Formats: sequence, structure tokens, C-alpha cells
Amino acid sequence: MNVLPRIAISVLSATFLSAAPADPSRGVDPAGLAAIRQIDASTPREVQIALAMSAGPAVSQDASIYVLGPRGYVRAREGGNGFSCLVTRERTDTLEPECFDAEGSATTLKVRFFVEEQRALGKEDGQIERDVEAGYKSGRFLAPRKPGLVYMMSDFNYVFDPEQGKVFHFPGHLMFYAPYATAKDVGSGPGAPYLVHPGHADTLMIVVPASQHS
Repeated sequence: MNVLPRIAISVLSATFLSAAPADPSRGVDPAGLAAIRQIDASTPREVQIALAMSAGPAVSQDASIYVLGPRGYVRAREGGNGFSCLVTRERTDTLEPECFDAEGSATTLKVRFFVEEQRALGKEDGQIERDVEAGYKSGRFLAPRKPGLVYMMSDFNYVFDPEQGKVFHFPGHLMFYAPYATAKDVGSGPGAPYLVHPGHADTLMIVVPASQHS
């Protein structure tokens, strides 16, 4: 039986809900980033880097940075702290800057790479999702093996809401690895953490104070 890792979560301060703007020294206007709603392989490298770094102000200066190219993600910069930052896409019309810690970089991030490689080959998302599930079952992909986090502190998060069936802006937040977790494990209703992809190997638990729920 898969058991939700026990994660000690301290009180989240209001600072967790605001991300520092993208580093102006990279030559990208933060105001210009605010107008971006999605990226693809044609999005300028410097724009992708600025968006990726905006995800984790606390770690991105020394993180590895990846950008989306014609064949999937490529490394734009080698880091030194074990974190990996990039703009991921649950769907091709979403915008999700993320910084994975070392454990996520070794596990969940490999799936993000695979998804974009397959999209570049022209595969449909439904088939890719089935291939990912098969990859977890075969051992090709691994669920996170210990507690950890993903920074998603950017002001530029545009995620898909399956209940409303639309993409919307979501505030900066932290996500914790919660492989195979469901509402039974974490509770439901006001104040409960939101689970991304519940019941699967790559489940992530979003922790945001109840007053900030969107």
C-alpha cells in the first residue's frame, strides 16, 4: 500500500503568496512577462529563463534552468544547488513556472521532459498520459521517494481548472510531493490542501492558507 509521506509543514506566512519579479538584469521586462499566457518552442530563450526563475526566488539563482525547444526541453544553464527550474505545461495552453528540488529533479521532472519530447513528435496528450502511466508501472518513471517541494511562487501562473474547464491565474504557492494521495489522506473542504492529479504517482499537494484560495 502506498502511504502519503509524513510532511511537517510549518505555518505559511503571507510571503509565500508573492513571488519576486523576474530578474531585470536578464534583459526581460517584467511588465512584458505579465502579458504572456502560454509558451511554445518559439518563445525566446531569455523569456523562458526569466519565467522559470520567477518560480523560486529563494533557489533559482543557482538552479539548473531548462527551456522548451523544438524537440523538448534543453538545459540552458547548469546549476549548483540541486534545484531545476523551467516552465511546464499541463496542457499546451497553460503556463506553469516551477522549480523542483533534487528529489523532484530525479523523479517527477523526468516525466515532464518525456511529455514535451512526445508532444514534439506529434503525439496526442491522451496517448502521452497513457504512456506515462505505463512508464510508472514498468519502473521507467519513479515517484518521489521522500518528502520534498516544488516552488511555484511566480506571479505568472496560468493553470487549468478541471471543474470550471478553463485556464485561470493562480497565486504563488508551494507544492509538496504526495505520491498516490487522495482526499481520504488529507481531508476535504475549506482549509484542506488541494491535490493535483490525486491518486497517481505524481500527485502534488498545494498548501495555501484558506483565505487565499482562488
